[in-house]
Amino acid sequence: MALQARALYDFRSENPGEISLREHEVLNLCSEQDIEGWLEGINSHGDRGLFPASYVQVIRAAETPPPARYANLPAGGFEPLLPPAAFKPAALEAPPAAAPEPFSLPPAAAGYPFLPPPYGGSYQLSQGSDDDWDDDWDESSTVADEPGSLSSSYPVYEAAGRRASGHYRLSMQSEMSLSSRSRHLAGHFHPPSSSTKSSATVSRNLNRFSTFVKSGGEAFVLGEVSGFVKDGDKLCVVLGPRGPEWQENPYPFQCSIEDPTKQTKFKGMKSYITYKLVSSHTGQQVHRRYKHFDWLYGRLAEKFPVISVPHLPEKQATGRFEEDFISKRRKGLAWWMDHMCSHPVLAQCDAFQHFLTCPSTDEKTWKQGKRKAEKDEMVGANFFLTISVPAGSGAGLDLHQVESQVDGFKAFTKKMEESVLQLNHTANEFARKQVTGFKKEYQKVGYSFKCLSQAFDLDQQAFSAGLNQAIAFTAEAYDAIGDLFADQPRQDLNAVMDLLALYQGHLANFPDIIHVQKGALTKVKESKRHVEEGKMELQKAEGIQERCNIISFATLAEINHFHKIRVRDFKSQMQHFLQQQILFFQKVTQKLEEALHKYDNV
Repeated sequence: MALQARALYDFRSENPGEISLREHEVLNLCSEQDIEGWLEGINSHGDRGLFPASYVQVIRAAETPPPARYANLPAGGFEPLLPPAAFKPAALEAPPAAAPEPFSLPPAAAGYPFLPPPYGGSYQLSQGSDDDWDDDWDESSTVADEPGSLSSSYPVYEAAGRRASGHYRLSMQSEMSLSSRSRHLAGHFHPPSSSTKSSATVSRNLNRFSTFVKSGGEAFVLGEVSGFVKDGDKLCVVLGPRGPEWQENPYPFQCSIEDPTKQTKFKGMKSYITYKLVSSHTGQQVHRRYKHFDWLYGRLAEKFPVISVPHLPEKQATGRFEEDFISKRRKGLAWWMDHMCSHPVLAQCDAFQHFLTCPSTDEKTWKQGKRKAEKDEMVGANFFLTISVPAGSGAGLDLHQVESQVDGFKAFTKKMEESVLQLNHTANEFARKQVTGFKKEYQKVGYSFKCLSQAFDLDQQAFSAGLNQAIAFTAEAYDAIGDLFADQPRQDLNAVMDLLALYQGHLANFPDIIHVQKGALTKVKESKRHVEEGKMELQKAEGIQERCNIISFATLAEINHFHKIRVRDFKSQMQHFLQQQILFFQKVTQKLEEALHKYDNV
């Protein structure tokens, strides 16, 4: 007989590799050995995956599984129903079955390197750096080390998380009560209660490492955070012709990145590259290293969980000072800066403005701004408190319509990501052929014409001299055309690939953004079900929906901004690409026409 288990409670899968359970459902186990509190099995629908071990009761081969409601009756069978006075413990043939223990996430001793962070925890991302922070721009201490700082009150954990390339620092920040925090740190999960209306609550995600939990979205939706938001921290969503949009920056600006320069310190022992930044709204020049960009990216990715912060150009372990690499990185940083300045929220962020305006030589001001950004309390769950939505529009967001829009965008990003990868591969391959194959083939043709001309030169007849010179000129024309092919990717294809690389970063961000919004919608559905069952007050469910609406407004605003900037970028880049292609073939045509005219006087 196959090893089986009976579900004691309902369980809803929320991550790939998990399966859902219904109470009393019988499952086939793949193994009785649990993996850090999880079992693998097959449910009644034939789906195979993981589920919490504490949510099921293993059925031994010798047992006949009784219904869950009679779990405390004797295992040997059922006695006739007797009045209370006649029902004596001595008549029992076996002790009652043990009640299932509450679910507990395994502590470090059971295989987890750390306890999960509480709701509303924030994370800090950094892509790493190919330059150290050992210069005069910073000091060894961080905000987490300073007494009295927000982060120093809690332990810090390291975990993999939101962005594809980076390290995250999860700091335990929450507005939960002391008793609620202690219950969570103990790892206990209480199954849904069927008691009175006032005691029913929306369940928390079992996976405490999901983006929805780590971003603080869950804590916000469940109403576990509160705080004072200054007017300068408010982020406004307005209703535009395409739906929710971020309120436009009243003072738009641009910033150029030019003049990459190699610098040294420690008497030439350490070298690095600085870039000159000039903002149009201040006209001020500052110089920044790549590590400063990297620090800023980490702060912004931590602060804005539902905004797609553009990824920085990739690092390179070797050849960091080669001209081609420096030029490519500068162009990538220019695209990054363009998207930063174009975003209504990111462009006005204090950390970004500090990065653009702090004088390169003012060490004290830089450190003050850096510490202020690192001590920013409007991160994680608190970030959602800063979002202001149109007045009276909460009821105007239809749950099913929002879900349909988000699902449509999810399908769009998946298809776009596949297309971007395909185009990037094709462009890379075509550029490689132009630089090597096409150049070689055209120059091979030119060499053949040159050999023919040299053979004709052996004829000393005067009337053949013009033909010989024309053929020799044709050989030179084909040799020059080969050089044109080799140089052309710098003019058109490389720019297309730089844009594709930037959008690959955006497309990698959106699954986590969508996950936060989906998690909020799930909580709303659960609260509505509780109201229908009479387990939750309507006012509490409306509060959950109102907070979910805030996340939905922000998500839809970010989606609309992505589409707006996408159309702008690809229109401009395709125009540039075709213009460069036309110029290229005009140059080729000109070379061929010049060669053709050499035969007119032969």
